[in-house]
Amino acid sequence: MKCRILILALACIGLASCGGERYSDLRQFVKDSDNLPHGHIPPVPDVKPYEPFTYDAYNLVDPFKPRKIEPPKTTGSGGIQPDLTRRKDPLEAYPLESLRMVGTLQQNKANYALVKSPDNNLFRVKPGNFMGQNFGLITEISDSTIKLKEILQDSGGEWTERVSTMTLIEEGTK
Repeated sequence: MKCRILILALACIGLASCGGERYSDLRQFVKDSDNLPHGHIPPVPDVKPYEPFTYDAYNLVDPFKPRKIEPPKTTGSGGIQPDLTRRKDPLEAYPLESLRMVGTLQQNKANYALVKSPDNNLFRVKPGNFMGQNFGLITEISDSTIKLKEILQDSGGEWTERVSTMTLIEEGTK
């Protein structure tokens, strides 16, 4: 019986302690916030009416479709043209910018260059070999450079020559 009275007394004390005004701090905050300065909300901007756009460039060349490189249709022209029938060298599968010259060597008084492909294969090239995707013919190899003569086709279908140089890249730099 004493135990029940003790439990009942503790319950009454617990309920009495929770009987104060509920959320009094929140009510005080709301009352104080009415006295704070109010900001200015700008008006909603005017909505411009939609103006439709008519796409009429269907007859232009699509820049996202690859074009096939073909020799010009003129017969008997003495202009510059690549030999499209020759067998391709392995380094012609890579863009010239992705190839790296990593060294040179000399055998029987002939200079060779060591070229590394993007997939980390090492190739030995000499003057007369081709590399790059623009029909790049290796014309000269020195201790630090490879000189190439590339043949490019412009948008009009004409072929032009360009001289490019690949320099030796040290192992510590890229």
